[in-house]
Amino acid sequence: MATRVRHHVNPLSMRMLGFDPEPLVFTGQPLHVELGCAEGEFLFRFAAAHPGVQVVGVEIRRELVKDIRRQASDEGLGDRVQAVFANIPVHLGMLFPPGSVTRFYLNFPDPCFKREQHKRRVLTGGVVRAVFEALAPGGELFFQSDVFDTALDAMYVTELHAPPGFESVIEPWTFLRQNPYADTPTRRERFCQEEGIRIWRFCYRKSA
Repeated sequence: MATRVRHHVNPLSMRMLGFDPEPLVFTGQPLHVELGCAEGEFLFRFAAAHPGVQVVGVEIRRELVKDIRRQASDEGLGDRVQAVFANIPVHLGMLFPPGSVTRFYLNFPDPCFKREQHKRRVLTGGVVRAVFEALAPGGELFFQSDVFDTALDAMYVTELHAPPGFESVIEPWTFLRQNPYADTPTRRERFCQEEGIRIWRFCYRKSA
C-alpha cells in the first residue's frame, strides 16, 4: 500500500518544533537551495540542467524527504542532490554555513489562505535574515507564486526585514516581468503558463 503524504503540515505544532535537522554534506560546488521542495521535481530538473552545482531541498514532510533521497541514490547523484527534513522558520539558520549559498528558491509556497493560517506562511522576518546570512556575496532569494496576496505578503515581509545590503534586483516593491531562471520551470509554473495564469515573482540580491 502506498504511503499517504499529507499535503499540509502545521509548522507550529509541537512535533514540528522539537527536533534538530540532520547535517548536510557540502560538495564545494555552487549551492542552490529550494525552500519547501515537496517531491523534489525542481531539484532533479535543476541538477540535470546544471551539472556543476549542488542542490538541496528543505522540506517539512519526512516521507517526501525519504523519497528524494532514494531517487538521488537510484540515479547515482551522490551528494549533488540532497533533501533535509526541517521546519524552515525554526531550523533554516542551522542548516547552511554563513556565505555558503548561491541562491534560495521559494517556488509557489502554500498560500495559507485563511487569515488565522497566515502565521504559518514560510517567509517570515527570521527566514529573511537567515537567508541573508547564508547567502554568499552576490547571492539571491528568488520567489514566485500565482497567488497575488501571497506574493505581496512575501514581498512586504522581505522589504520590512531585509538587512542593509539585501535589495531587490530591480526597483523596490516591483515584481519581475519574466522568470530570469526559466530554463528549469517547476510543474506549477508550467501549468500556469499553459493556462494563462499570471505568476508574481521577485528577486533580492545580497551585495557583493
